[in-house]
Amino acid sequence: MISLRGLRKRFGEQVVLDGVDFDVLEGETVALLGPSGTGKSVLLKHINGLIRPDAGTVIVDDLDVAHLSRHDLTALRTRIGYVFQYGALFDSVDVFENIRLGINDEAKYKDLAYCRARVAECLRLVNLAGDVARKLPAELSGGMRKRVGIARAIAGEPKYLLYDEPTSGLDPVNADIIDELVKQLDNELGVTSVMVTHDVRGAFRVANRLALLSDGLIVLQGTQQEFLESAHPRVREFLERDFDNRPVAA
Repeated sequence: MISLRGLRKRFGEQVVLDGVDFDVLEGETVALLGPSGTGKSVLLKHINGLIRPDAGTVIVDDLDVAHLSRHDLTALRTRIGYVFQYGALFDSVDVFENIRLGINDEAKYKDLAYCRARVAECLRLVNLAGDVARKLPAELSGGMRKRVGIARAIAGEPKYLLYDEPTSGLDPVNADIIDELVKQLDNELGVTSVMVTHDVRGAFRVANRLALLSDGLIVLQGTQQEFLESAHPRVREFLERDFDNRPVAA
């Protein structure tokens, strides 16, 4: 379980998070919604300790993330897969080595036979052919690069998956493919997921519950129906900002 209470973070004079409460139950997928620049990615990075809060608590599996030792934080991160917004692939090495970097057990990482089998399995899970392992990231389309980033995130067999805008920059067809992949992995791997997105339609297709971050606070966290029925002005504004982004029930 992930639980954030009273989370506050500012950068200089800019207050990004101003007392956030946010929960993710084991086995569910939560979409964290909000316009660009509202601090969604900042919130996500608190969960695996990439950013430390100014105040408040971040609890993951009963561990207070901000107060873990370096050793214990490293151990926690082996249970958390992180999908970066633009893939964050290393262009100087092939897809095999990029995915292999996600294997966080040192003994397994050094076992080449294990790595070959694991990379092949991860490529299968993200619906890519095995020969993609020999390609360089520059040879891949944007959608394929996103899927390789997801393959790396699951290579270490994590308990949690954190997605930072996984469909950003993709055309609608490829965005739909990534949304379906997120659902598939949640079902097949049994992971607990948090997906940062500003895509209402994709969030409604993928998530069990949703949360809207606005003005440094979670203004609503609940089911699709609770969002659709909410009279909160920030929720209505976000859901109705344009016709194309209105939610479609899964």
